[in-house]
Amino acid sequence: MPKVLFLCTGNSCRSQMAEGWLRHLVLQSPSNINFEAVSAGLEPSTVNPLAINVMAEIGIDISHQTSKDVCDFLGQFIPFLITVCDRAKDRCPIFPGISYREHWPIRDPAAATGSDEEVLAIFREVRDDIGNRVRHFVQRNS
Repeated sequence: MPKVLFLCTGNSCRSQMAEGWLRHLVLQSPSNINFEAVSAGLEPSTVNPLAINVMAEIGIDISHQTSKDVCDFLGQFIPFLITVCDRAKDRCPIFPGISYREHWPIRDPAAATGSDEEVLAIFREVRDDIGNRVRHFVQRNS
């Protein structure tokens, strides 16, 4: 099963949501979608609780996922690499064998300011944006 690596700076929100979305789609349609979803960060931290919450709202559990260092994947065959922030795009290490590389310039929900409801709304917007992008990726590459 080909690996899809979603890469961002902290591996706390965007890449975690993308990993969760792809895993969810694979589980929903295992005969049509044949990918292994993983995510990592340049400077891994912890999975953001708001990312976990907004994904749970739509029935996708990412609470078991952990923040991983991109160096953990060096030397592995990664045919699909998707960066989800500009910093990751600019500082991404070289992975031999990548046949598909794409950049998704997605807003960082962890940087959102405002009331709790305003911040939560931004997390939901980002979640939905990532879901649409992951679905389009699967359609183009299945």
